[in-house]
Amino acid sequence: MPEGRRVGFGVLALVLGITLAVLDQVIVGTALPTMVGELGGLSLLPWVVTAYGLATAVTTPLWGKFGDLYGRRRTFMAAIGIFLVGSMAAGLAQNMTQLVGFRTLQGLGAGGLFVGAFGLVGDLVRDPAGRIKVQSVIGAVIPVALVGGPLLGGVLTEHADWRWAFYLNVPVGAVALAATALGVPAVARGAKARIDYIGAALLTVAVVAVTLLAGWAGTRYAWGSWQIIGLAVVAAAALAVLVRVERHAAEPIMPPRLFRSRDFNLAQILGLLLAAGQLAVMVHLPLYLQTVQGVSPTISGLLLLPFMGGMITAQLLAARLVLRSGRIRLPALAGSATATAGLALLTLLDTGTSAGLAASVCVVAGFGIGLVLQITLVITFGSTEERDIGVASGLLNLFRAVGGSLGVALLGSVYTAVSEATLTERLGAAEARALAASSQHLDPEALRQLPAASLAAFREAAVDGLHGLVLGACALAAIGCAAAWLLRARVPVPGEGTDQKAGADPTVAESI
Repeated sequence: MPEGRRVGFGVLALVLGITLAVLDQVIVGTALPTMVGELGGLSLLPWVVTAYGLATAVTTPLWGKFGDLYGRRRTFMAAIGIFLVGSMAAGLAQNMTQLVGFRTLQGLGAGGLFVGAFGLVGDLVRDPAGRIKVQSVIGAVIPVALVGGPLLGGVLTEHADWRWAFYLNVPVGAVALAATALGVPAVARGAKARIDYIGAALLTVAVVAVTLLAGWAGTRYAWGSWQIIGLAVVAAAALAVLVRVERHAAEPIMPPRLFRSRDFNLAQILGLLLAAGQLAVMVHLPLYLQTVQGVSPTISGLLLLPFMGGMITAQLLAARLVLRSGRIRLPALAGSATATAGLALLTLLDTGTSAGLAASVCVVAGFGIGLVLQITLVITFGSTEERDIGVASGLLNLFRAVGGSLGVALLGSVYTAVSEATLTERLGAAEARALAASSQHLDPEALRQLPAASLAAFREAAVDGLHGLVLGACALAAIGCAAAWLLRARVPVPGEGTDQKAGADPTVAESI
């Protein structure tokens, strides 16, 4: 096969792989109300997203090691296979518990898709300039998938069936498998990598325990209950042992040397905090639009475009800003402050707000979140040595995925608690419990069949729940402001030569 055609097939494989992984993070958002209406289990709604993110997060470091051990092409194809099995099973789910379980299986494969899409670039193209072009193509696909996911999910839910949000992955994944076989070379591995299974197990236990604690505390179980205290103890113990294990592991999944950089640590904190707010809003805003505003799944997907448009615009501007000025603290501060203000604006939404105005308000929050997330990418790669670029990329994805999962779980529990309190206040305890129980199977269309008083109370409860959620997201973004303030003011940019400040890392600007 001619070299150009082979590379073309390889690029297609990587693009389709990253598209599948990113798309399934957000495609279910606009379909969730309809899923709940058919499958029931409203209390498990956040876990449809959280389970996927958790599985992706905890397996991302392992997939990189598997690639070193067994070959990147082989592990990438295995990840596609696992993802497709999970997708088909999720489409066949008969209740919400099954759906959450199969979404977990999808997430296991998605971790390998994220790692493989970037890790295989070096095997596919040897020329440094060619690698940059391929990385640019893959990077451009991510925001497109983030924007198109909610819209595609809405269209499929309204005009076909929500299950097609999962079935659609099968033909796309089959093409990705074929393109990988044709275009990605099987590169021989060098020295066998050692897999830090103990570190991976401890990381999984800690992340799962923290996420369960965030989602259950104050809702399913009281804060002082033995279940919540037990989860806190397990999480703390796992993290303490993980730190000790990673210091002595031959090839740790979280190399301690990376965390000696203050900027690297702050970038991961910022990424976690802002990703938490981003995903929580993207999951629950369609719920507000469909149950309160009464719009269709397709329209709710369209109304998320301003939020994602703000993110993409900020990401495009952030890299140029750092490249020209070398400043990292100022855009990080501006982004986290803008995100805080934009999220606060969402508290203006109520039962009488027009759908168009609701969508427009989201632009500010999206812009601020996008600005911060792009800056964290620049800082992460710029404060990392060449040998650690791969593992740093995995850790960046890990912290963002953990942040997204924690945000959906924690802020989702706030949404549920505030909504239930409003229902009780408006209807009384007995009727509120009955409505909450029946809402386990109420899709937006069925909601409109409720008596006027019950429907009004339900919509007011949804608004109050959204307000509680965005106030929590505001608090996280405000903490991000404090973290951004601790960053260095600037880094050297190309052309400054010997005028570089002491201690500054020139690779920050070079990584843009």
